Amino acid sequence: MNVLVTGGAGFIGSHLVRRLLREGCTLAVLDNFSPQVHAGVDDLPADVAGEVELYRGDVADANLLARALAKRDAVVHLAAETGTGQSMYEVTRYQEVNLGGTAALMHCLVNDRSCRVSKVVVASSRAIYGEGSYRCAQHGLVHPGPRAPQDLRAGRYDPPCPHCGVACTPQATREDAPLQPLSFYGLTKRVQEEMVLMFARSCGFAGCALRYQNVFGPGQSLCNPYTGILAIFSSLARSGSPIQVFEDGQESRDFIFVEDAVEATWRCIENPAAAGSFNVGTGQSTTVLQVATAISRFFGSRGEILLTGAFRHGDIRHNFADLSKTCQAVGFRPRFNFQEGLGKFLDWAAAQAPVPAAHDTSLYELRERGLLHG
Repeated sequence: MNVLVTGGAGFIGSHLVRRLLREGCTLAVLDNFSPQVHAGVDDLPADVAGEVELYRGDVADANLLARALAKRDAVVHLAAETGTGQSMYEVTRYQEVNLGGTAALMHCLVNDRSCRVSKVVVASSRAIYGEGSYRCAQHGLVHPGPRAPQDLRAGRYDPPCPHCGVACTPQATREDAPLQPLSFYGLTKRVQEEMVLMFARSCGFAGCALRYQNVFGPGQSLCNPYTGILAIFSSLARSGSPIQVFEDGQESRDFIFVEDAVEATWRCIENPAAAGSFNVGTGQSTTVLQVATAISRFFGSRGEILLTGAFRHGDIRHNFADLSKTCQAVGFRPRFNFQEGLGKFLDWAAAQAPVPAAHDTSLYELRERGLLHG
């Protein structure tokens, strides 16, 4: 199989490229080596550089895309801006990269009659759901909307039932849950996903949208202050700085180890019948306070873990994946639980050169724009 991976020099992309090479694929990568993510590294990892055709540039450049797409059988579209909070003020940038890049890709697939691509896999996100699913004792399965700022200021962080206002219990979120993103990043991911699936139906290629939960692991950017709480907390813990946790620390996420995310992606690439939207996670939730505590202990940090009560616009309280559809369609089951994956990530992070903790920059930018409170 001859595959193009956009964003193939990034975190998930570089792991996927290695897997595709092991599977015997011929590969091309298109990447712009964004300084925010790559911190001055402007080439592919040495272990894959000689095996991969590299197209260096903007994913929204239709001419570059057209050259990169020549003779490809499949495309994995990972290239995107990924900071949830940052998307709420870098609006044009997220629109140009996430939406413009996907539009350019669809333009090439529709208009180049020599193109033979039969499968497009796009990186979607759990952010398209907004809040996850909940169960109310009276109303059953419910899907709360955005949390009210007055509730958050009063320390009432868990969303109530939208029908009766009573407390409800988080449930695994299925693919047929309502899509109600709470950040511009989440909105761009929803549109990316719907663009790919719509053109797939119209143009005859198979389209898959993978709704990744929080992917982590070795190779994750340790210098990007806008995304990846494990990387952010690791940098803070190594320097002995306080770790500031939003709300009360009981907000939870579904953390999936990068090798498992790659496994799910490969299964969708190789299976000609795989099409539609699929959750990619573990089906298990872990609180942010549990993450901060485990990382602090690993590094023996003397910095405090501060439960600040602060909250950001666009943040959710809980979301974890229902994997029933993904398991049935492509046979995916995660191999690593959170503790196993975290150990591998922290061992790798400890071996890297220390990176200055720049998280305060992102917090300042949010606060200046009225997007961070408390």
